[in-house]
Amino acid sequence: MRKIVRAITVLLSAVLVTGAAKPAVEDFPATVDGGAWPAGHVQGIAVDTENEFVYYSFTSMLVKTDLDGTVLGTVTGFTGHLGDLDFNEKDGRVYGSLEYKAAESFYIAIFDVDRITGMDMDAETDGIVTAVYLHEVVQDFTADMDGNGVFDGNIADTPDHRYGSSGIDGVTFGPAFGRKNGKQLLTVAYGVYSNTERDDNDHQVLLQYDVTRWKKFEQSLTQDAPHTSGPATTDGKYFVYTGNTTYGVQNLNYDAFTHTWLLGVYKGVKEQYPNYSLYAIDGSSRPAQGVIQGQRTPEEGLLLPLLQQGLSHEPTGIRGWNFTADVGLESLGNGYFYIATQGRVVDDGVTKQTAVLDLYRWTGAASSPFEPVGR
Repeated sequence: MRKIVRAITVLLSAVLVTGAAKPAVEDFPATVDGGAWPAGHVQGIAVDTENEFVYYSFTSMLVKTDLDGTVLGTVTGFTGHLGDLDFNEKDGRVYGSLEYKAAESFYIAIFDVDRITGMDMDAETDGIVTAVYLHEVVQDFTADMDGNGVFDGNIADTPDHRYGSSGIDGVTFGPAFGRKNGKQLLTVAYGVYSNTERDDNDHQVLLQYDVTRWKKFEQSLTQDAPHTSGPATTDGKYFVYTGNTTYGVQNLNYDAFTHTWLLGVYKGVKEQYPNYSLYAIDGSSRPAQGVIQGQRTPEEGLLLPLLQQGLSHEPTGIRGWNFTADVGLESLGNGYFYIATQGRVVDDGVTKQTAVLDLYRWTGAASSPFEPVGR
């Protein structure tokens, strides 16, 4: 019944001059239950607002539901870490970060979501997932920064890993930084180790890619024999000074309504920084060449400014919010968002992970940048 009511609302609110019937995101349900799953905790979400589908990453599986929370299918069999997700409106596919740290392999996993029609579909054999290897990420992750000829591997307490890179997590589609329009690029955020003993890990690192060139790189996922097919270079590498956060940007989201890039993070622990849990990049400002602070060898790069809203930390000039949006953050349009909350239930002795989406509206206020809708 709710779907019928919402469909009638959408039709009545359609733009008459074009006759186009667009979903009214402000009429989306106030909560969506993503179910309970024997997997890792929810890492990110993606929403197809046109067809009203929701996609959840539960670390080792992908779940597809409608806005009523009805499960439409799942993809399982991932042996790596499936992180943040985003829906590409241009090709109708979902893109997600996928890590295999022990194999020193980092990918963007691309899901042909129209083929997700059943439960426990296999990530390798059911023709749903392709993967593109990110050479730039691998080079920074495996960098031997102390020059001793030994890469120390997946540990935080080491001088290795350029910029403190622990791999990747946050992903989103949006324009080139500093532009409001133009080709939609995939932006990928580094994970960054929490290490208080070094000063070169205090920036978020963001890469941009033009995925329209990626068909030639896409290969089926082969987790026992990771492939290395991917772009040799990026279409832009950028730095955002926030102070060190625990595992970098967990959720990255571009909001075209406010022209703002939102970064949901696990709080950092360095005492000299404000350690906010949400930051925003000012999308109206173009990147500027400048010094990447804290590097052992002086280095310059393209710097992105934080949005001058929210709380302000006077000693550093860093701005942000104490708002949790680190396991699922998705712009719906017109200033509305779904934000995920993780949970845990025990079902017949089996611990399962849950995700509930709540509808919010952006305010940008220092006290809270979002206000709940319909609750």
